[in-house]
Amino acid sequence: MSIDQPEEAASPAAAPTREEVGGGDADGERRKSTARVVAEWTVVLAGALALALVLRAVLFQAYYIRFTSMEPTLNNGDRVLVNKLGYDVHDANRGDLVVFERPPGVSGRQEDDLIKRVIALPGEVIKFVEGDVYIDGRRLHEPYLESSGITTGRMPSECEAFQDGGCLIGAGEVFVMGDNRANSTDSRAFGPISGDLIVGHAFLRLWPVTDFGRL
Repeated sequence: MSIDQPEEAASPAAAPTREEVGGGDADGERRKSTARVVAEWTVVLAGALALALVLRAVLFQAYYIRFTSMEPTLNNGDRVLVNKLGYDVHDANRGDLVVFERPPGVSGRQEDDLIKRVIALPGEVIKFVEGDVYIDGRRLHEPYLESSGITTGRMPSECEAFQDGGCLIGAGEVFVMGDNRANSTDSRAFGPISGDLIVGHAFLRLWPVTDFGRL
């Protein structure tokens, strides 16, 4: 006589492994996460580029020196940083190095801006006496020149008026010259420039790195 045994309960199904649960979905999530990171960095880089372009167009711009008219202060190949907003809040000062648009009629490519030093300001009379610069009858001290008594040239006809052989600088104008007085086309040739032509103030030398610093 046999004794009936109860049937064994069915064994519970083994828990699915992580790989078995939505394995394809996990790969998809990883791809989506990578895509999000790429998209976020693309937005960040695009924003940084846009900001750099805005800063270049509105605030600062680097310029490459291609000539020798500002030697010994600036040499051919130097790079300088120009503040393009400074003169919107204050006037140019004597001694400033300014970048300005090439005046009409001056030889060279019109798109090439020039850089010179501000020598005389509106309302002042500038004249040359025995190679030195005089402003309102007083000799101008110019430590940036290699030697004194080297400024030559006649006052240009573009001066607003002449006073005792000097040039009276008109309102809104400045008289600019290169530091290499023997090899510079400047206000001695094309006259005082209008402040409207000034792009900005060159205040920092970027290159060469050995000469990095304020101008």
